[in-house]
Amino acid sequence: MNVTDTTDHAAAARRTGRRRGTPALAGALGTALLAGLLSACGEAPRLDACAWMKEPADSTGRTVVLVDDSGSVRGKTAGRDYAHSIGPLLTALVERKDTVSVGSFSGDSTQITWIAKDRLTDWVRDNNNAINQKKRKQQAVGCLTGLVGKAQRAAPRSGGSDVLAALAAGASSLDGTSGRRGLLVLTDGLSTTGCADLRAAAFRDRSEIKAITRVCAARDETPDLTGVHLTLAGLGQPAADRPAPTAAQRTWLSDLWRSLCGAGRKKTSGTSCTLAPAAIGTAEHSRPRKKVPQDPAVRYAQDRPESYELPGAALFDTNASTVRPQALPLLNDVAVSARTTPGSRVTVLGYVDPRGRPDNNHQLSQARADAVKDVLTGLGVRRVTAHGRGLPTGCAKPDHAAGGRMSAEDKLQCDRRVDIHITRK
Repeated sequence: MNVTDTTDHAAAARRTGRRRGTPALAGALGTALLAGLLSACGEAPRLDACAWMKEPADSTGRTVVLVDDSGSVRGKTAGRDYAHSIGPLLTALVERKDTVSVGSFSGDSTQITWIAKDRLTDWVRDNNNAINQKKRKQQAVGCLTGLVGKAQRAAPRSGGSDVLAALAAGASSLDGTSGRRGLLVLTDGLSTTGCADLRAAAFRDRSEIKAITRVCAARDETPDLTGVHLTLAGLGQPAADRPAPTAAQRTWLSDLWRSLCGAGRKKTSGTSCTLAPAAIGTAEHSRPRKKVPQDPAVRYAQDRPESYELPGAALFDTNASTVRPQALPLLNDVAVSARTTPGSRVTVLGYVDPRGRPDNNHQLSQARADAVKDVLTGLGVRRVTAHGRGLPTGCAKPDHAAGGRMSAEDKLQCDRRVDIHITRK
């Protein structure tokens, strides 16, 4: 073979190699072009707008946001939407550049389900541009809104809630904070466990509030909120499909939580208790995959009667069933209460003392109950029923409950009483 042949074969080989390499090069270019097109079409991985909040926080102020996810606020199909109802409260803690943790609570509430811990909201740090600072501030509020939404969708650990225990757990998680300590609790305030169990509450007067506060203090269940700025939002606003309180009952509930969180007592520096007047909206939620523990309902005493225990001597002569004229003003007061209770039902129960004939006890007690019913009906009360009970099974007057023996006459008067129960609709 001469030199010319060798050169021609080499040149041919190089040309063949270039031709064989062309499809591979075209594939690489095509892949790059496709990636560019996908990126342009928005299918490239999105940036996490909240990533900067996960950086190590060095702010001195900390706030813990706790969300009540019990059945009381979740409802069956539409629960309370804290996330989109507390914008001003979240904006305020972002303005302070607090480090924020978000969690949910339910059941005995001593354990918090943490959704996110120690999220930085310092929108100024390493950020000198005014436009970027505004953007960061908006991002922080938006990201916290998302975390609160995630917390309110968290599955409850168990049924019921103990809001006081949640306050204690939240305050404890702030230990070690050198600066401002904030605790924002989003709840309807309807505890169904612990010392502040409200299932049997009457929701009527301050004496009951004082009694609940004393019991919680005696059981050492009142949280130590020294140095904590507590804010409660959503009180008296359960899910739409739960029993709803009246305006007066919401006021009572607010007064109760002011008392339980220490408002009105001597203030300690750096301590406050605020009841935010936020109106909490509702949001539908999808059916959970597993069965959610149910909450026992708080009915605001709507099923509990307002009771009057009237001594027989004030109503009837001995062995008589005619109402004495002197008793009419007393029964008129009862009638006014019944008429001004919307949708009320009135039940009259008549009793006799053991001095009468056994075969006449039921007849006389029924006649007395009927007589009181007739008076109340004449005074404009509707839906009154009367029942003769004969001899009572027991007698416990409030003024003798604390101790001391009842006299024989007191016992007889209590035995031959008439009880009137006004039950709300």
